Amino acid sequence: MQMTEPKKSKLLTIVYELADLTTGAFMVTLLLTTFVFRSIQVDGDSMLPTLTNGQRLLISMNNGLFGSVKPGDIVVVNQPSSYPPYQHSLIKRVIAIGGEEIDIDFEAGKVFVNGKLKEEKYVNAPTHLEEGTILPLTVPLGKVFVMGDNRNASADSRCYHIGPVDERYICGKVVCSLAPVGVVK
Repeated sequence: MQMTEPKKSKLLTIVYELADLTTGAFMVTLLLTTFVFRSIQVDGDSMLPTLTNGQRLLISMNNGLFGSVKPGDIVVVNQPSSYPPYQHSLIKRVIAIGGEEIDIDFEAGKVFVNGKLKEEKYVNAPTHLEEGTILPLTVPLGKVFVMGDNRNASADSRCYHIGPVDERYICGKVVCSLAPVGVVK
């Protein structure tokens, strides 16, 4: 009988340690997904070729932990809209920030920021689709001008229903792709 008690005691210790480890891991995961990171899925083709429909992404929450947004960042936007097609989250690339002037030559398909041609190796095709926003436009402070990489199949800041996005409505920045695993540029 004395031999079974130490075995029970050892087994009980292992069970308690496993429960403690599992609880700790769950709490850390809960804190990270609540305040630091979140997983989202791409819905649509507006970010081709960079992101594809159904791709899973890890985004950093807009908590300042990873710095403020800058041109080139891919962000998730939850800007309220009274126009039904735009009442969902948008995943777009920041093209210009507050104080910068944006202009687009739709005939040539070229984007200019502060009078300089923007080098955009990530776009699917030249920018020919006009959406109604009057350009050139100086982006108001506290806002960003966002566009999809698939410019001719993207509703973005060129659309007067969306326009420049208030930074308060940016949920976070894309950190990496979870499925398929990889870096997003």
